[in-house]
Amino acid sequence: MHNENYELATFSGGCFWCMVKPFDEQPGIIKVVSGYTGGTKENPTYEEVCSEKTGHYEAVQITFDPSIYSYEKLLSTYWQQIDPTDAGGQFYDRGQSYQTAIFYHHDGQKQAAERSKRELEWSGKFLKPIATAILPAKSFYPAEDYHQHYYRKNPAHYERYQLGSGRKAFIEKYWGNS
Repeated sequence: MHNENYELATFSGGCFWCMVKPFDEQPGIIKVVSGYTGGTKENPTYEEVCSEKTGHYEAVQITFDPSIYSYEKLLSTYWQQIDPTDAGGQFYDRGQSYQTAIFYHHDGQKQAAERSKRELEWSGKFLKPIATAILPAKSFYPAEDYHQHYYRKNPAHYERYQLGSGRKAFIEKYWGNS
């Protein structure tokens, strides 16, 4: 599936289960992988990342064709999946591994991410400041198989989690979609 025109985008937005479905199966999205990035330990496990001792974030890495689905569109989709004002995690998932961040793979992505963050800050949509970090991409380690495409493998549990965590209500309140 390698194509020299494809790019990578990496986002953390709390529990990675909830970050796959919004991007998955969109035209121009080649692959969405749940995993870990930003930390110091090579090939961490889920339990190690949850221990908050590895420095990793739960994240998704998206392979996309920018001629079909632009990085700017990815950013827009990303912002609509998170509470960008919460510096302590996302919804009921707390801690550094659940914080939000955009991991840029090149300077163009960094500039686009900074621009989109400024636009969101200036929009007045949120009363608190935008806390999402913009960081250089680091090694990305795919999560265990049972985490991949969780929304497909465990749809009832996924729906309960989205509802119970408060994510679904937040998205509907601020973006009007689910």
